[in-house]
Amino acid sequence: MGLSLKSLKNIPSKRISKLLIANRGEIACRIIKTARLLQIETVAVYSDADKNSMHVAMADHAVHVGPAQSSQSYLHKDHIVNAAIKTNCQAIHPGYGFLSENASFAQYCLNNDLIFIGPPPSAIESMGIKSKSKDIMSNAGVPIITGYHGQEQSSDFLQNEANKIGYPVMIKAIKGGGGKGMKIVSKESEFFENLLSAKRESLSSFGDDSVLIEKYIQQPRHVEVQVFADKHGDCVYLFERDCSIQRRHQKVLEEAPAPGLSESLRNHLGETAVCAAKAVGYEGAGTVEFIFDNATNMFYFMEMNTRLQVEHPVTEMITGVDLVEWQIKVAEGAKLPLKQNQIKFNGHSIQARIYAEEPYNNFLPAAGNLKYLNYPIPTNDVRVETGVRQGDEVSVHYDPMIAKLVVWSKNRIDAFSKLKSNLSEFNIAGLSTNIQFLISLCNHKELLNGNVHTGFIEEHKNVLLAREVPKPQLVLQVILALILKEENEVICKNIKKNDPCSPFATLTGFRVNHNLVRSIKLKHCLSGEIYEASIQYENVGSNDPIFIINLKNKNNEVKSIITGNLDMSQFNKNNLTCVLDDIMCKSKVSFVDKSIYLFYENGYEEFILLLPFNEDYNDNGQQEINNDSSIVAPTQATVQKVSVKLGDAVKKGDHIMVLSAMKMEYIVKVQIDGIVENILHKEGDSVKKGEILVKLMN
Repeated sequence: MGLSLKSLKNIPSKRISKLLIANRGEIACRIIKTARLLQIETVAVYSDADKNSMHVAMADHAVHVGPAQSSQSYLHKDHIVNAAIKTNCQAIHPGYGFLSENASFAQYCLNNDLIFIGPPPSAIESMGIKSKSKDIMSNAGVPIITGYHGQEQSSDFLQNEANKIGYPVMIKAIKGGGGKGMKIVSKESEFFENLLSAKRESLSSFGDDSVLIEKYIQQPRHVEVQVFADKHGDCVYLFERDCSIQRRHQKVLEEAPAPGLSESLRNHLGETAVCAAKAVGYEGAGTVEFIFDNATNMFYFMEMNTRLQVEHPVTEMITGVDLVEWQIKVAEGAKLPLKQNQIKFNGHSIQARIYAEEPYNNFLPAAGNLKYLNYPIPTNDVRVETGVRQGDEVSVHYDPMIAKLVVWSKNRIDAFSKLKSNLSEFNIAGLSTNIQFLISLCNHKELLNGNVHTGFIEEHKNVLLAREVPKPQLVLQVILALILKEENEVICKNIKKNDPCSPFATLTGFRVNHNLVRSIKLKHCLSGEIYEASIQYENVGSNDPIFIINLKNKNNEVKSIITGNLDMSQFNKNNLTCVLDDIMCKSKVSFVDKSIYLFYENGYEEFILLLPFNEDYNDNGQQEINNDSSIVAPTQATVQKVSVKLGDAVKKGDHIMVLSAMKMEYIVKVQIDGIVENILHKEGDSVKKGEILVKLMN
């Protein structure tokens, strides 16, 4: 289902003809698309890191607002408002994240005669402080979870409150969102460590380290309702989304409608959400989030997000409306285009968040360059929401999300099937992603049956994160691609420079003479499996040479006959067609440095070419650390805190450093007892993945 840009009958009180978008990435691009359809000029803002970004290229105008650090650019209120005034904008759309739920920023816009496309500052303030929002909801008759929501913030007091509530408990930043400043504590002995971490994350992300404590419901669902209110007192709900599939308290898959809800329960949820919105005099788009207890079918108010949500496309897909258009029209003063009884939903929609991260390494973020990016062709029922292009950098300074893949189908099972097939067409090389993990999710029977909860990934991680070795047929295709690529490059080097031949030409005809037998060694990145191949060339010099490959790893050995063709006519998009033991196979291959990515119908595999092969060096060319006395950075990050000093005696499990990367905090611990011999980095330093942080003496 595509977006419906229906014209609204109401005459706006103030027409917006030029709009500044106080955000970056895919949400900025998303807003620009609707603004363009509404014939509204757009102004982008950008930091030093985003000068050449996609949202800057798409906008009609762009203004530089500061350095890469978001605190000095996208979070700097003066820079944003001054950019809007300088470019004669009538309004500012904050997107989500950054300043979108900042009441003082909303007020600052209004003080400068700029329309803030969002709710009134009073509603943002009321819902932005979780403790205050709980009180308002309780007084409005909206059910809430028991917990401590007060102002006293001493560690001993909070721990005492947690003990009263009973473990497990959830620590939450009162101004939190996106899983930041949120920790689950299962026992009293773990409370203090998690409290300090939650406070640091909260202070870093929201400028306030205050937290609340709540009873943690085991195996809950995260169900949220999209609400929309105008300036004329009308408020509606556009049904619910299930966002239970999460890692690190951050959403991975979202779907609408939520599976397994009766019509009466769905209506009750929607009506409760509208009651919550009216309790704070809400205007514009908002989301009321509930914790849904699978055991009792009871739901409890969790928080209200006073902005557009990352997952809003699934609501658009089932209702056929454009929520950004509604935001703009309501901000102009128009009434809502539809009454509650006119809002219907059709079919099922699912969104997958594609992240630059390492699912098989505790979902650590993975900054880097998108050397190769190819995604499905968008249609009415397949949307690709992205703010990056091939060759762009996924920066350590911002969220690691690369794109959102959104599909619609007539029912939930068909929607998951469509999501899986389109994920297989989402090909990325140059950095780690969660695509293969998302495909594994789409294959899980419990998920397909709708048996979801917020701990689903943790519960099923042994299956979802299995480091399986690839089938021999896939390894053989990679080896053939390497051979054909090498031949193609040699051919092009031997042709005159003026000839219209490039390393990306289709390989046909002439073949380079090779030794009749040669060897290749590969490492499969996910499993670490090493493959050795002995290749014998047949029909050398003909148009269709045949390769007899003897492939072995530590457990198996196979011998196969293979031939084929590698089409390199498009930059870094190499289509491989081969016949392997009389069976035709088709795939795509991307070559990035020594890495080879093979994309096929059920996912992708990454290999490293190990020629020459040296056991002492890792895949990044850095010397491998073979003992625990050198503690290394698990990901590219910034050192936020050094917890030890020279000469300190440490024990296994003690904290060494706190790292910050892509808005999240990571505590580095020691694996052995020892004495701190050397500290190689200080607070504020940037470190690369695998870089030594601290050395110990045993």
